[in-house]
Amino acid sequence: MGILAAGAGLSTGQAQQQNRPDGRLAPGLAEARAPRLLRVSVTDAAAFREWLARTYPAATVQPEPRQPRLLRVRGVAAPALAACPWVSFVQAADREARPERLVNGTDFTANKVTAVHARYPQLTGQGLTVSVKEAPLDLNDLDFRGRLVNPDPQAALLNSHATTMATLIAGGGNSGPNGKGAAWQARIAQSSYANLLPDDGPGLAAQGVSVQNHSYGVSVENFYGQEARAYDEQAAQYPTLLHVFSAGNSGNRPAPAGPYAGLAATANLTGEFKNAKNTLSVGATDALGQVAPLSSRGPAADGRVKPELVAFGEGGSSDAAALVSGVSLLAQHAHRQRSGVLPSAALLRAVLLNTADDTGRPNVDFVAGYGQVDALGAVQTMLDGRFRGGSVAAGQEQVFTLTVPAGVHRLKATLCWTDPAAAANAATPLLNDLDLTLVRPTDGQRWLPWTLSAYPHPDSLARPARRRPNHRDNAEQITLDLPAAGTYELRVRGYQLTQGPQAYSLAFELESGLTWVHPTSARNLRAAETALLRWQWAGPATTARLEFQPAGQTAWSLVSNADLAPQTLRWTTPTTPTLGRLRLQSGSETVESDTFFVAAPPTLQVLYSCPEETRLAWSRVPGATQYQLYRLGATHLEPYRLLTDTTLTLPPAEAAARYFAVAPRVGGRLREQSLTVDAGPTNNGCYIRSFLPVQPVADTVRFRLLLSSTYQLRQVALERRAPDGSFGPVQTISPVPGLTLLLTDPRPAPGRAEYRARLELDNGRVYYSAVEAAFFLRAPADVLVYPVPVTAGEPLTIVGPRDQALRIRLFDLTGRLRLDLTTENTAQQTLDTRGLEPGTFLLRIGAPGGREVTRRIVVL
Repeated sequence: MGILAAGAGLSTGQAQQQNRPDGRLAPGLAEARAPRLLRVSVTDAAAFREWLARTYPAATVQPEPRQPRLLRVRGVAAPALAACPWVSFVQAADREARPERLVNGTDFTANKVTAVHARYPQLTGQGLTVSVKEAPLDLNDLDFRGRLVNPDPQAALLNSHATTMATLIAGGGNSGPNGKGAAWQARIAQSSYANLLPDDGPGLAAQGVSVQNHSYGVSVENFYGQEARAYDEQAAQYPTLLHVFSAGNSGNRPAPAGPYAGLAATANLTGEFKNAKNTLSVGATDALGQVAPLSSRGPAADGRVKPELVAFGEGGSSDAAALVSGVSLLAQHAHRQRSGVLPSAALLRAVLLNTADDTGRPNVDFVAGYGQVDALGAVQTMLDGRFRGGSVAAGQEQVFTLTVPAGVHRLKATLCWTDPAAAANAATPLLNDLDLTLVRPTDGQRWLPWTLSAYPHPDSLARPARRRPNHRDNAEQITLDLPAAGTYELRVRGYQLTQGPQAYSLAFELESGLTWVHPTSARNLRAAETALLRWQWAGPATTARLEFQPAGQTAWSLVSNADLAPQTLRWTTPTTPTLGRLRLQSGSETVESDTFFVAAPPTLQVLYSCPEETRLAWSRVPGATQYQLYRLGATHLEPYRLLTDTTLTLPPAEAAARYFAVAPRVGGRLREQSLTVDAGPTNNGCYIRSFLPVQPVADTVRFRLLLSSTYQLRQVALERRAPDGSFGPVQTISPVPGLTLLLTDPRPAPGRAEYRARLELDNGRVYYSAVEAAFFLRAPADVLVYPVPVTAGEPLTIVGPRDQALRIRLFDLTGRLRLDLTTENTAQQTLDTRGLEPGTFLLRIGAPGGREVTRRIVVL
C-alpha cells in the first residue's frame, strides 16, 4: 500500500474493485438510478461520512446497530455510492427478502405427526396461537406469512434458533414439505427470554395464546424457585394456557446442589423454571425412541418426575419441546372441534401423558418420564372423548365406571391437576394431593399408580416404578396389562388439600391391536432408498408377515417376517417410481397401510423471468395424470392452475405472485409438492444467471455466461463497447448449445474494454447482460495506466502482468521523487491522487525481467 502526499492509499482488493464500480453493487442495482434506502459496506466510516457530506449534502446516513462497517444511506443512487473509494459493497436495505428455513433433519413420523396430517387433515391448529419465547425469529420467512401476531420489524435477528422452533411448531410448508410444522395453520406470537419470569398474562390472553414454547435454558438448576412458582401461579390464572419447556442438553452433568448434588447424570434440568408443577418439560430421543445421552433428566429437587415427556429432537431437547408444543396445539384443536372450547391445560397434560408410548424403563422413569409423545393417540383421545373431569375436597372421592371388553391388551389412565403455587424453594411443592385408584368391583381388587423411588442414590433412582401411593406429583398414572373383561372403577380422592376443592382431569384408553403409522399418503418415499416403516402394536410378543403390493396388481410379495415389538423396520423401497401398499398379517389380523407413492417430488424451475413474461417448468413424474400448480396467498400456498403439461408461461400480472410450487396427481390424489421457487426477476434475471470475465486481466479476453434456459433462444452474441459508446458484436453463437457458454473476443484491443452479452429470441426480443470490464495485455510484461489525464482525487489504476510484483516510482518534472512502492503479486494497483497538484508527472514502473516502463501522466 502506498501513500501519496496526505492521501491514504487503498488496499489491493479495494483497488481491484475500484475499476468496476458495478462489481460492487448487489444484482439489480447497477440499473437503479432512483435513490432508495441502501446498505453500504465501508472501509473507513469517517472518511465515507466526510465524502458523503461534501458530495451529497442532502443525503442521510445512519449506522446499522452493532455493525460498525455498515451504514444505511438514503438520497443517493447506488452507482454513485459504488464510485466512492471507501465503499466496498452496496445493497438495498428496503428490498423484500425471502429467507426460508427447511427443517431437513426432522422426522415427523417418529411422534406420529405425519399420521395426524394424513388421517385428520382438518386438524391444523387454525384459530389457535402459539407463543415462542426466545430471541426474535425471521419475520420474512415464507412459512410464517400472514400468521405473525406481533411482529417487530426493528428486532435484530440474532440467530436462526427461534425460526427453527417456530417452523417445527407451526411452519406453513410454503417453502417446501419440510417447512411444514405440526400445527401448520396456527398463529405465531413472539416474546423475549431476556426475562425468565412469565410473560404478561393479559397480554398472552389478548393474543389468544394457548401454548407457549420455551426452548432455552440457563445453567443446571435443581430447585423450585421464583420463576417456577410464577409459572404455577399463571397456570392457575389462565387454566387453558400450557407452557412447554425443553429439559436441556446437560444429561451428563451432575446436580449442582440439593439432595441429588454430585450424583452423575441426575437432576440436571437447565433452569429452575423448568421445575414448575403445572408445565411440561421435554427431553429428546433419537428417531427410534432412545433417549439421547445429553438429554437432561430428573428428578426435580423434591423427587417429582421430570421431564414428563420425550420426543424426537434432531437438534436436542429444543426441537423436542417445539414438537410437543405443536402436538399440544393439534390436541387442543381436536378438543375444540368436538366441544367448541379449548381443553384445560390439566386435561391436555393428562391426555399427552396418558397416550405417550413407553420407552426406556417400564412405565414412568426419571429419564423418559411418561414416554414418547404420541400425536395420533392424543388427537384420537380428544376426538373420542376418552376423558373425564371433576372436583374433590379433602376426604371426598369421585368414581367413574369403565367397561373393558374382551381382548384388551392394556388399560391405561392418567390423572392431572393444576396444583396451587408453592413458596419459592419449598422442599415439598405439592400442596393439594389427590389419589388415583383402579378398582374391580366384582372382587374388590385394587391397583395403585406407578410411583418412583426418589431416594438420592443411583441404585434407588434407577429402580423400576412400583404400585404405591404418590404424594409428590400432580400427575398419577395406572396401567393394567391384559385386564379381564368387565366393569372397572377409576376413583379420584382428595387425600390432603391445603386449598380446595381441587379440580382435576382424567384421561384413559384401552390399548389393543395393530395400527399403521408410516408410510402414509401425506408424504412420498424415495425410490431405491431405505425407509423406516412404523406401526403401533399393543399385544403379546409375536411376528407378522410384512408384504408389499404395487398398485394395479393383485399379488402381495413378502418383504420380511417382522417382529412387531420394535414397531419399526427398515425397508429398501422399489427402484422405480410406483404406487403401492404395505400390510402386516399376524394370525387372523391384517392391517394395510395407506396407498403411498414411491418417487421424488417434481423439481420446479424458473426458466426465465422477463418483464414481458415468466416461464416455469417442472420434471415429469411417472404416473402423473395432472399437475397442481400452487401460488403463495395471504398465509399459505393456494391452488392456482391444474395442468397436464410440465411448463407454463405467466404474464406479468400472474407472475407478480412470485412464489410457486407444483404437485403431481397420481392414483387419483395429489402427492408431495415440490420446493417453492421465487419467480421474481430480481432473483433469476431474464435468461441470464451470471456474466463475468474468466480473468479480469489476461492476454485473452473470455467471459463465462450462465443461462437459466435456452427456450426460444435463437442466438447469443458477445459485444464490445466502441470509443463512441456504441456496442458491436465480436462473437456470435447460434444455435445456443447449452446453459453454460464461454464467450471470447478474438481480436481484443490492448487495455481496458467493456463488454456485454446480447441474447436474441425467436420472436425478435433482445435482452442484455450487465456491462463488465476486462483488461487485455498484449505481452506478458505489458503495463497499462489509466485514466490519463486523471482528475486530482480520482484513483489512478496500474494494470500489469498477473502474479508479478511491480516497483512503482512517481516523479514530478523537477525530478523530485513523490512515491516509491512495490506492489503485491496482483494484476491491479490503485493509487490515490489526492494531494497531487495539477501538472505533469512521470511514472516509472519496474516490470518483470528488469525492463522499466515510463508513462507520462497528467493530473487535472
